[in-house]
Amino acid sequence: MSFGISSKSQLDFLLIELNGRMKKALITDLDNTLFDWVDVWYNSFSVMLSKVVEISGVDEETLKDEIRQVHQKHGTSEYAFLLEELPSLQTFCRGDDIRKVFEPAIDDFRMARRESLILYPSVSTTLNTLVSRNIKIVAFTESMAFYTNYRMRKLGLDDQIDVLFSPEDHDLPKGLTAENIRKYPAANYELKRTVHKHTPKGQFKPNTEILEAILADLKLNAEDCVYIGDSLHKDIAMAEDIGIDHAWAKYGVAQKRPEYELLREVTHWSPEDVEREREAANRNIEPAVVLETNFGELLDKFDFGVSKNG
Repeated sequence: MSFGISSKSQLDFLLIELNGRMKKALITDLDNTLFDWVDVWYNSFSVMLSKVVEISGVDEETLKDEIRQVHQKHGTSEYAFLLEELPSLQTFCRGDDIRKVFEPAIDDFRMARRESLILYPSVSTTLNTLVSRNIKIVAFTESMAFYTNYRMRKLGLDDQIDVLFSPEDHDLPKGLTAENIRKYPAANYELKRTVHKHTPKGQFKPNTEILEAILADLKLNAEDCVYIGDSLHKDIAMAEDIGIDHAWAKYGVAQKRPEYELLREVTHWSPEDVEREREAANRNIEPAVVLETNFGELLDKFDFGVSKNG
C-alpha cells in the first residue's frame, strides 16, 4: 500500500495523525537516551582501572574478576566503594588507607567522568520546548538513586524533569553514613525541582507493573503519554505491553560498541539477570516510531501541543 508520501514533513505529519491525541506527558529513560551512559562509564572506569594496575602491580584480569564479584554483591556497576573491597588491593595496602593509596586513580576517574558527562545533542532544547508546552516530563531509570541524582544535577536535568523514578541506593559500608562521606552541606546533594521517587526493590524493566504503578502514582492515562528508551527488549517491550505510544532511541544503542565489552567483563548482572535478558531478546520487537539520530526527532513524531507563548 502506498500513502503517496513525498517528503519527510508529510511522513512526520502522518505519524502524528496515526499516533492520535495530543500528548500530555513524556516518560523517558535516562541512560543512553538522554546521555551516553556507556561512554561516561567506560571512560571513567577504564582510566581508573589502568591507574590501579600501574600503582599496585596487580594484573588486570585478577582485578576484573574481583570487581565483578563486588559489583554483583551490591547490584551495580557504579559502586563508589569498589576499591576498598577488592582483596588484592587490601593485601597490597597492608592496612593503609586504600583511598589515599589510590587517590591518583580516583582523581583520574572523576576527571574523565566530568569530561564525558554531557547530554546528547538536542536533548536540552527539546526538553525546554516540552516544558514550554506544559508537558509533564517523567524520568524512569534502573540506575541507583545516588548515581542518578549526581547526573541529574550535573546535566541540568533538575530544571526540566518533573518526577524521577529510580531504585533506592545500596547500603553504605559498615560504619559509614552519608554525612561521613559528603564534602559539602547536604543541600548541595538535593534535587531542587525534580521530585525523586523510588521503584520497588528487585523490580526491573520490562516489568509492566512498575510502569503501571508510575502511571497510577502520577494519575496519568497511558493514551496521554509517550515513552522513549534505547532498549528494545526492556523499554519498548514494556511500553508496548501496556499500550503507551513509544519511540525507540536507536541513536543510543550501545551493546555492539567495543566499550561495552569491558562492562560485560565486570558487570553486576547475576546469572539470573543474564538469563532474563536472553529470554527477553527472543521476542521480536518492531517499534512504530524510531528516532534514528537524535532525541529532538520526538517533536516531529508526536503531537505535544504548542508553546504557551505561541
